[in-house]
Amino acid sequence: MSGDGEGTLVANGSGAHPPPGSAPSARQAISNNGTNGAHKPSMNGSSHLDGAARSHLAPPTYLGHDREEVTRLLIQALSGMGYQNIAKSLCEDSGYELENPTVAAFRSAIMGGAWSEAENLLSSAVFAGGQDSDEHGLVLSPGSDRTTMRLWIRQQKFLELLEKRETTPALTVLRNEITPLHCDTARVHFLSALLMCHSPEDLKEKADWDGAGGNSRQTLLSELSKCISPSVMLPDNRLADLLQQVKQSQIDICLYHTSAASPSLYSDHHCDRANFPSEVAVTLTDLDGEIWQIQFSHSGNRLAACGSKSEVVVWHVPDFGVATVLRHDEAEVGNLSWSPDDSLLVTCSRDNCARIWETETWTLVKHIDRVDDPVTGCVWAPDGQTFTLSTLDKHRSLRTFNRKGDIVHTWERKHRLQDLCGSRDGRWLVGIDDHRKIHVYNGITRELEYEMELHAMPTSVSISSDSKHLLVNKNDGEAQYINLATRKLVHKFLGHTGGECLIRATFGGANESFAVSGSEDGNVWVWHKETGAAVERLAGHQPRCNSVAWNPADPCMLASCGDDGKVKIWSNKTRGQELRSMYRQWRQQNSYNGWQNQDEA
Repeated sequence: MSGDGEGTLVANGSGAHPPPGSAPSARQAISNNGTNGAHKPSMNGSSHLDGAARSHLAPPTYLGHDREEVTRLLIQALSGMGYQNIAKSLCEDSGYELENPTVAAFRSAIMGGAWSEAENLLSSAVFAGGQDSDEHGLVLSPGSDRTTMRLWIRQQKFLELLEKRETTPALTVLRNEITPLHCDTARVHFLSALLMCHSPEDLKEKADWDGAGGNSRQTLLSELSKCISPSVMLPDNRLADLLQQVKQSQIDICLYHTSAASPSLYSDHHCDRANFPSEVAVTLTDLDGEIWQIQFSHSGNRLAACGSKSEVVVWHVPDFGVATVLRHDEAEVGNLSWSPDDSLLVTCSRDNCARIWETETWTLVKHIDRVDDPVTGCVWAPDGQTFTLSTLDKHRSLRTFNRKGDIVHTWERKHRLQDLCGSRDGRWLVGIDDHRKIHVYNGITRELEYEMELHAMPTSVSISSDSKHLLVNKNDGEAQYINLATRKLVHKFLGHTGGECLIRATFGGANESFAVSGSEDGNVWVWHKETGAAVERLAGHQPRCNSVAWNPADPCMLASCGDDGKVKIWSNKTRGQELRSMYRQWRQQNSYNGWQNQDEA
């Protein structure tokens, strides 16, 4: 049986996309690998009856799963992968169809821009579980808002008319069809402003919309499908989503997860403990004094450290040759932060200043003006165009600068902040003060969202890569894993010791599966992020381990630093041998003596 397609099906789009005009077009790229099928496989009467007869003779379940559900998922997945003939054959052989004719007509109307037909079908739709519920028609999920669905359809109609420069019909739609819905005044005002767009390109940019010829109709259909019962219209990419959930659940219970590659579906996932970074590969002694902070660049090819001396040392990775030493005029350097593209490095100093360094030539871009107290932290905006500094100056504790070091905003809140972190999506900006409080800001609006008071002094904060969770390290030897949206404690990480000094904790590892922290007793503690279980306790530094960092590009590379003036690079046995070999080669070529291996340390 040939798997060649008879035509590419029109995809629903990703279920995560909002209605047209409300999400950036960059997020509206829709793959065909999960379509319900715009061209529903046709079935002639005899083959359909034969298939239906066979389906009634077959057991109602497949290994405990509903046979019809499994079959429809397979039809959708096969169609999405381009195997149209096989999907059609499966429909005929099983007697199950992917969608009933009414749902298929609704899909065709949306994708074809037949807005009146789409609204007529929507008007005749019934709610699942109701007295008039009919699985052969368009069935809405309980709680769905038919008026909101109409708004989405009419908004698409309005935008497409504007794109074609048909301003008068577009204005008619806005006045006579959208405004009478009375469901989103702000949206109506926004759409009204779009009438002033001078070109289709201007319209698309301002509306965050990619046009009728792009993915906007698919995006609309995807949003509408969320309001339709999955019994008649499968969620987009449903089988792929289920498989991803299986993979993620196996990652979540893998205690020593070190493989960044996606797990295979052929077998259960498991990572060998021998691959975990639990032994010292290289010890670096290039920075004098106590080392307080260490951080890999986003690409993972550089490592920077700072501390009680007036220097910041940057190493190349993975040979750990010294790239540069940045001087800070005899001032202690407490923190540093790489820009998202690694082109700039901001260093935060105890001399009440911050400095911006260009990382190609390591020249000083700007010496940022003094405040009345030390600069404690730096968070870059996701686009890398601005960054926000935190300080212990309660009158200017938060200030935002552009890449040149020019101030663009002074935040109004007045508190002394000891540490600062931000989420990758720009949604959250979180700081900790010297009075046991966590201050959670909206990073986009710069408004305070809420505050949380702790029972012990926090020493550092970090946000997970998915922008959902906050890790708070405290001086009582407890780290808390908090859901930022619900403000609820998920679980605690225990075992390390705290004290009066600032000790940092962060997330890292393959798929960011771990939380890791320094400790007052010198150990490096690693916990499984999802279970809270302690995975490793590594004897790191004496007398104190102050900071840890996981290489974002290498799940088997962990760095730590402490009051002993050492930076330790942790890896597994095999990878450690490679790292030592590369550093020996660099040391020989540069006649360098500042290196020790684990046996020499």
